[in-house]
Amino acid sequence: MLFSDRLRQLAAPAWEAQLTHPFVVALGDGTLQERKFKYYILQDARFLGDLSRVFAAGALRAPDSDSALRFAKLAEETITVERSLHEGYGSRWAMSAKEMASVPMAPTNYAYTRHMLAVAASGSAAEITVVALPCAWIYCVVGRHLLKNGPPSKKHPYRDWLMLYASPEFAEVQRWMRGKVDQWAKTAGKEERRRMEESFVMSSRYEWMFWEMAWNEEKWPV
Repeated sequence: MLFSDRLRQLAAPAWEAQLTHPFVVALGDGTLQERKFKYYILQDARFLGDLSRVFAAGALRAPDSDSALRFAKLAEETITVERSLHEGYGSRWAMSAKEMASVPMAPTNYAYTRHMLAVAASGSAAEITVVALPCAWIYCVVGRHLLKNGPPSKKHPYRDWLMLYASPEFAEVQRWMRGKVDQWAKTAGKEERRRMEESFVMSSRYEWMFWEMAWNEEKWPV
C-alpha cells in the first residue's frame, strides 16, 4: 500500500463526513445561502495567504531543485490563480482586495493555519507536503463528487467554484503532492512517518471543521 493511501485510510471518517456536510451539499445543489458562501470565500481568502507561506517553506526545504521549483510555483499560483476567483466574488460584493484581506480570521481558520505554519516552521519537506495535502486532495474529491452527474448549469450560482475544483488542472496538484509524499516517506524514519500521519489526520479534521465554520458563520465567542 502506498503511504498516501494509508493516510487516507487513517483519515477516512473525516473525509466521508465532508461529502454529506450540509454546507457541501447545499453548495453542490445551489441552495446555499449567499451569505454563508460569502463568509466562506472571505475566510478562504485569508487561508490561502498562509497556505502560500507553507508552500514557500516547502521550496526552502525541498531536497531537489525540481521539487523546490514546483513548490515555488504552487506558492505563486495559490496567490494568483485561486485568489482571482475570490477577487471575482469580491467585485460581486463590492469589496476591494484590501477589504477582503482585513476580514478577521475565524477561530477555526486561525487554528488550522497555525497548525500548518507550525509544521512549515520546523518540519521536513515531506511533513510540509503532508500537512497541506488534505486541502488539495479533499477539494479535488469534493469537486468531482459534486459534479459526478455532469457540470452545473450556467445559471448555477456557484458554477465557477465547482468548475475550478473539479478541473483536471487542480487534480494534477494533488497527484504531484501525493507522489512526493509517497517518494519521501520511503526514506523517512519511523518518528517522521508518525508525525506525517498525525499532521495529515489533523489537517483532514480541520477541513471538515472549515465547512462547519462556514455553515455556522463562526465568530469569536468573546
